[in-house]
Parts: sequence; C-alpha cells; structure tokens
Amino acid sequence: MSELTTVARPYAKAAFDFALEQGQLDKWQEMLQFSALVAENDEVTDFISSSLAPSKIAEMFIAICAEQLDQYGQNFIRIMAENKRLSALPSVLNAFLEFRSDYESTKEVEVVSATELSEAQKTKIATAMEKRLDCKVRLVSRVDSSLLAGVIIRYDDTVIDGSSRGQLNRLATELCL
Repeated sequence: MSELTTVARPYAKAAFDFALEQGQLDKWQEMLQFSALVAENDEVTDFISSSLAPSKIAEMFIAICAEQLDQYGQNFIRIMAENKRLSALPSVLNAFLEFRSDYESTKEVEVVSATELSEAQKTKIATAMEKRLDCKVRLVSRVDSSLLAGVIIRYDDTVIDGSSRGQLNRLATELCL
C-alpha cells in the first residue's frame, strides 16, 4: 500500500498543480473520483494488469470513462497507462484530496468583544488575520459583556488581548516593575 502511495504522489501533484493553474479543482476531483472507481472494478483491475499494450489499455479505460474525462483527463490516463500505473488511481485520488485540503486550509479564529461587531469590523479583523496567518480564516465572534471595550482574538494556542482590561493589566504590570 505504501508503494502505491509513493507512486501516486507525483501523479497527484501534477494533476493538482494543473487543476489549480486551470482553476478546475472540482472538475479534476470529479474525474479522479470516477477514474478511481473504474480502476477498483474487478474486471477492470484484471484488464489493467493484463499483458496488452499500454495504449490499448488506455483507450479501453478512456472508453469506459466516456464523457467523464475531458481531453486533459484522457491524457492523464494515457500517461498513467503508459507507465503501468492505472492501478494506483485510488491512491492518486487520495493524494490529490490531501493536496487540495492543504491548499484550501482555513483556520478558525475566535473574536470576543464587549458588543456585537459590525460586518465592517468583522471583515477588517478577518482580513488582518488572513494576512497574519497566511491562510483563509473563518471568524467566530461572540459577545462577552464582562469586557469593558476592545476585543480578544484567539487562534490555535495564541491569544491577542486587545481588550481594555488586558491593556490595563499590562500597564499595571509595567508600572510595578
């Protein structure tokens, strides 16, 4: 199994990079899902492992997939068949999904404020956090009436305390030193 993963990774990376460049991540994911299902079929598995010429195997595989593959998907199948790697298609799909998940990663950022934040404030905080974290951000805001003013922002193990109480505590600490 780990051998298939090792074999599949470069194909998945190539497919992912191409799909990303073309803005067709969804389409490529669908093509790979369908191709992986076809490759897992018992009859197709036997056919793939037969001693037929790779071009013949590729054309038959493409014929089975019919309209599910565009021209680039068909070329991808031809290359995999040429290298006798069609049996790795389910692993290619898994690796592709991992690449996509990493690419589209989002972090959840909690914002606690004394009063309800306006949409403009939420957008400003989200934009600043996306820039700081270098990824997409999903903002979860809640109100804590015990805060005097300001906000507290939490993500992962980090807390940014911009509340009035936090600022007063830091000032008191500095004055006591």
